[in-house]
Amino acid sequence: MGKAARREARERLKQQRLKEQQKAKRNRVLLVVGAAVVVVALVVAVGYFVLMRDRGGGEVELPPQALQTDGSVVLAEDGASAPVLEIYADYQCPACKQFETATGSAIQEMAAKGEVIVHYRPVSIFALRGEPLGSNSLRGGAAARAAADAGKFVEYNDVLFENQPAEGDPGFSPDELKQWGEDVGIDDPAFAERVDAESEVADRFAQDYAPELLEKAQGELGADSINTMPVTDLIAWGDENGVDSSFLDDTYVLEILESTGAVNQRYDGENAFAGTPSVYLNGAKMGNEMYSASSLRSAVAEAEPGEPQSTPAEDAEDGGDGEGAGGDAGASPSTSPSADAKE
Repeated sequence: MGKAARREARERLKQQRLKEQQKAKRNRVLLVVGAAVVVVALVVAVGYFVLMRDRGGGEVELPPQALQTDGSVVLAEDGASAPVLEIYADYQCPACKQFETATGSAIQEMAAKGEVIVHYRPVSIFALRGEPLGSNSLRGGAAARAAADAGKFVEYNDVLFENQPAEGDPGFSPDELKQWGEDVGIDDPAFAERVDAESEVADRFAQDYAPELLEKAQGELGADSINTMPVTDLIAWGDENGVDSSFLDDTYVLEILESTGAVNQRYDGENAFAGTPSVYLNGAKMGNEMYSASSLRSAVAEAEPGEPQSTPAEDAEDGGDGEGAGGDAGASPSTSPSADAKE
């Protein structure tokens, strides 16, 4: 073999070794990348599992839900001896939607297991805040109350938060509210009729009544007084000063407004109601831990059994006295804001 041939052979061998080295390097890179992808996928999968476990996952067979004489709803296993979780929420409140998304399923799971008694108390902190916030809030709350008549409050509550209009946008139209009733299994025509009637009342309140009431109150009471008055007290003041609220009589809109006013009488001091969502565990106001399902589960597990402060509507129809265990009698008056409380 001549010198030229040997040089060519060595060059070919050199190129072959270079290709093999490059191939080996690529394989090592692919192996590292592949391993990293697997690790990331495992982390994501574990994180998702933990998140879903924290929130609660899958369909839950709900325990009985009982309408109360004040329009609130108690969700609990029959005869449950468990802490009471009292939830005040406004269907137009973005923070309430955040709370529902983070903990709603977990709360229902705990109730289904008899670990907690859930007391839902819809309110309207936006009632006097003008359009469309005021009417959205009141229409949603009144429709949820109508769903309670059909025994579907909890299911309807979930749907309302899933479809919450953006703050400042019109929403919760009567047609939507009626369709969502059908979606959760309400087929009684009385529900649709009630939604239509209550929507008219909510619109009248937000568009006509509230502006007139606020204009008159601003001139005679001043902004500071208005901002610290429970909405029901302001309505009562209006009746005494020529702003007629009789169109609210016997409506679910009024029940929502009364619930909003009542919480100001029910709690004061460190437990004072200051906006939504407000969540109380056996009467003690919870902090930011309420937004974590795992923290909420832990708090419930550590709490003593309690009793809802209300009376089932069924008991009242059978001749009950209309007051729950402890009732609201003797509750200290609150000085916390209500009508203009912010979420």
